[in-house]
Amino acid sequence: MEPMLSQDVAAKTLPTAAIAGADAADPILPLELLELELSLEGFSGGEPAFCEAVRNAASAVKGDFLFDLPATGLIHDCRRLAVIRIPEGDAMRTLFAALDEDGAEIRLLQPDEDTEHLLRFADAFIDLLQRFPGRSKEAA
Repeated sequence: MEPMLSQDVAAKTLPTAAIAGADAADPILPLELLELELSLEGFSGGEPAFCEAVRNAASAVKGDFLFDLPATGLIHDCRRLAVIRIPEGDAMRTLFAALDEDGAEIRLLQPDEDTEHLLRFADAFIDLLQRFPGRSKEAA
């Protein structure tokens, strides 16, 4: 079976606002990405509230919260990392939500060459979910 890989290969950090990760040729952000960024902007709950905040934000844009993991040492200034997918046209876009070392701010990251291994792990996770009986490929 051919592995299903995300189309998110050439991406960068989305600082404070998702605008920095948008395509410079197309300055219009997908509504879901903007809404996701806005819903995470006021976060102040620390590490215990991180997963719930990211899960609620992803759900608000009809996206999926896949999993989270400790990220100290994986990504600069990042304590925890959540992997989410949001709709983008007819496809789903994989993003990372990173909780900073202080536990005070969540920033969105697009996969890039430094996080490609995490993106491959997320793709394998999605592929595994799609193999469960009764679960459609569109649901994962």
